[in-house]
Amino acid sequence: MARRKPKTNRQARKIRQAGASLLVLGVTCLVLPAAMRDSAIGAAFAGLPALGWPIAAAGALALVAGLALERRGHRAPVAVQPAPPTVYLRTPTSSDTRSRGELTGGGKANAAAVASPVAGVKPPARPERWSETVFDVIEWRRFEAVVERMFQQAGFVTRSQSHGADGGVDVWLYTHQHPRTPVGAVQCKHWQGKRIGVDKIRELKGVMAARGIERGHFAATTTFTDDAIAFAQSARVNLLDVTRLLDVIAKRTAQQQAELLAVALEGDYWCPTCVNCGVKMIYRQRRSDGSPFWGCANYRTCKTPRIPMRVASK
Repeated sequence: MARRKPKTNRQARKIRQAGASLLVLGVTCLVLPAAMRDSAIGAAFAGLPALGWPIAAAGALALVAGLALERRGHRAPVAVQPAPPTVYLRTPTSSDTRSRGELTGGGKANAAAVASPVAGVKPPARPERWSETVFDVIEWRRFEAVVERMFQQAGFVTRSQSHGADGGVDVWLYTHQHPRTPVGAVQCKHWQGKRIGVDKIRELKGVMAARGIERGHFAATTTFTDDAIAFAQSARVNLLDVTRLLDVIAKRTAQQQAELLAVALEGDYWCPTCVNCGVKMIYRQRRSDGSPFWGCANYRTCKTPRIPMRVASK
C-alpha cells in the first residue's frame, strides 16, 4: 500500500503552485504592455502594469510561504539529549507497558489484542538458571531491564525509558549524592548473530562527550568487532558481551542472581515489545503465504516494521 502524503505537505504544495501561477501572471502583466507598445492594440494593455505589480508581489509571497511550509514538513526532527525523566527504583513490568499502550489509542479491539498478544503461540522453555539461553529467549526490553537492575544492584540510581527514541543511551547512571548529574551512560543492544561495530561505540562516545560523561558501558547479547574493542579502550567505554555479563552475574549473591533472573523472565518475556509504542507486539500471519510475524497492536498508527517470529531484537 502506498504511503499517504502528510496533509501539511499537500497544503504547502498547493500554496506553492498558486504562488507560482500568480507570479507568472503578474510578470506577464508587466511585460506584455512593453511588448505590444508598437502594435495597433497596444493602448488596450497600457493599464496592466498597475495590476501586475501587486499580483506579482502576492505570488512571490505565496511561493516563498509554500516553499517554507513544505521544507518544514520534510525537516527531520532534531535529536535531543536530555536524561529521561522517570526514575526507576524498580524495573517496569510488562503490565505497566501494556497499560500505557492501551492508553495510546486503538480502541477496544486494540486493548483486547494487547491483553492477549501471544494467543496461539507456544512459548520457549523457561530457563531455570542463568546461562546464554536466557539472553537467547528474552526480548530486547527484558534485556534492558536486566542490565538496568544490575547497575542498581551495584549502587547506582538509574533513569531509563521503556520505549521511544532514547538519544543513544538506554540507561543513565547517577549516584545517591548527585541524583541530577549523570556519571555514566549505558547503551544496550539485543542482537542475535550480528557483531557490534565501531560505529555504535562512536555514537555512545559522542553522547558521553556532549553530556560531559567520562565513563560509558555498552551491553550486548552478541560480540564486538576488533575495531570496536580497540576504540572502546581509548574511549573509556566498558564492553559487556554475553560472557562478561554472565561473569558479572555469577559474582552476585544467590539472592541477587535470582532477582535478575526474575526480571529477565517477567511476564511474556519472549514476546517482543514495540520500540515506538511500548506495548507487547501480537502474533500475526501474512495473508499471502501464512508466514508468522510480530506486529504492533497499534499498527494503524504505529510505523514499527513487522518482525519475523524468531527475531525480536533492538
